[in-house]
Amino acid sequence: MFEVGFTEIILILGIALLVLGPERLPKLAGHVGRWVGRARAMARQFREQLDEEVRLGDMEQRRTRTPAAAAASAPAEPATPAAPAAPATPAAGQEPVTETVTPAPKE
Repeated sequence: MFEVGFTEIILILGIALLVLGPERLPKLAGHVGRWVGRARAMARQFREQLDEEVRLGDMEQRRTRTPAAAAASAPAEPATPAAPAAPATPAAGQEPVTETVTPAPKE
């Protein structure tokens, strides 16, 4: 991200020494070091938490996809043909109903 070479770092430290003086520079370096350490710890913690959430999301996705995948990969049972329906028989004492269709008159 920042391409700071060795000479740039020496220049920055030299300017800081001139501006702050030799008494305050070590204290400032300690504070900056602590802040950098805290920032790194927060970044590491954030990365770990993000990785954990992604891992849990993947596990949840696999768990919800597993029943559907198992059903899709299982061989379908062959459908058995339905037995032909028995012809309807009228109840005892009733005559069967027959339908007669009369064609429409031609014009």
